[in-house]
Amino acid sequence: MKISVIGTGYVGLVTGTCFAETGNTVTCVDIDQKKVDSLNSGQITIYEPGLEVIFERNLRQHRLAFTTNLETGIRDAEIIFLALPTPPGEDGAADLRYVLNVADELGKLLTHYVVVVDKSTVPVGTADKVRQRIAIHAKVDFDVVSNPEFLREGVAVEDFMKPDRVVVGTSSDRARKVMESLYAPFVRQGNPIIFMDERSAELTKYAANSFLATKISFMNEIANLCELVGADVDSVRKGIGTDSRIGKRFLFPGIGYGGSCFPKDVQALVKSSVDVQYDFRILKAVMDVNTDQKTRLMQTIRQHYAQAIQGKTFAFWGLSFKPHTDDIREAPALYNIDALLAAGAHIQAHDPEAMDHVKKMYGTRVQFHDDPYQALENADALFIATEWPEFRSVDFMRIKNTLRDRVIFDGRNLYDLSTIKGQGLTYYSIGREVVHG
Repeated sequence: MKISVIGTGYVGLVTGTCFAETGNTVTCVDIDQKKVDSLNSGQITIYEPGLEVIFERNLRQHRLAFTTNLETGIRDAEIIFLALPTPPGEDGAADLRYVLNVADELGKLLTHYVVVVDKSTVPVGTADKVRQRIAIHAKVDFDVVSNPEFLREGVAVEDFMKPDRVVVGTSSDRARKVMESLYAPFVRQGNPIIFMDERSAELTKYAANSFLATKISFMNEIANLCELVGADVDSVRKGIGTDSRIGKRFLFPGIGYGGSCFPKDVQALVKSSVDVQYDFRILKAVMDVNTDQKTRLMQTIRQHYAQAIQGKTFAFWGLSFKPHTDDIREAPALYNIDALLAAGAHIQAHDPEAMDHVKKMYGTRVQFHDDPYQALENADALFIATEWPEFRSVDFMRIKNTLRDRVIFDGRNLYDLSTIKGQGLTYYSIGREVVHG
């Protein structure tokens, strides 16, 4: 098939590259000339494990191309994906200006039947709005489909190539056949393509992410309670995670969720509920819990140092909101860095992928190190904010001999307490006993 993907952000670039990988001819459109030039020259613009290999292959084999010209980009396309940003406004509502502006232009440019697909995460009713905007100028038939993405940063290529399910919202038999043909190579092992109406598909994405955010926040609340009653959150997690009705995933406590999806989607679903006079009380609580959880370890730090944080130096391991990505949007690490800087502390940071982005935010206010152990030098304490795999197997003796105060504040519960005991380190984590060095 000939496919156009409008928008070359995270979703758009993964979508376009993965569709090219199955033999389709894909043209991606973006208004950023510098980005388009970089992509056409083979320079990938995001970090995502496994993406660069298939990106280079499909670019080399001319199945993948990039342009800033919308008319050129959609020429001969059978399917046009809208993978445009929908940032939250001040009231939490998803900003649809980019999606609707492109819809206006598409109506003027369409010359043949095409399926226009909302790939961006959009509020219920967006497909109707896109359809109306295209129809103002369109002189040919077209269909608008909702096809939300369920990509996890860090494993997005695997998620796209081997999806648990594909959700397609359409009321058109013609569009349904096109989408069935497009996704057939991705569901050969029997995972379902679930067809439904457009509004249900739009709500499905928000419901899925909001449920996972709720699960994370519930477990963080349990962890906080464990600290107060003397229970161990690891034991509780295993005790409930083996219940098949609950499952093991998204039960790991920590310093909250971040990223581009969960915070934005929960906020947008609450706003959509307000718009129809529904009080979504659970999700309001989820947002409150997550806001507090991000800096929960600050209470521990203040208590440990009897409020005397000024002048202390903290080494930070991890800056991205999760491992295997350079995405720092809503990253808990940044909230803690802000709090510590405001208290007069100094920060020395390391992250395998995200440091360049953080440097643009903090400049010389934060020192950056290419090696995690270099970040420990002349530091009083270590703060672990992201569970990168390379932080799991470490030289505790080296950490102890380098840190002046020999203390770790672990926001991701990376280490077994039995491993930490006897290492000569004071170790604080989430929902577990404190190990005193």
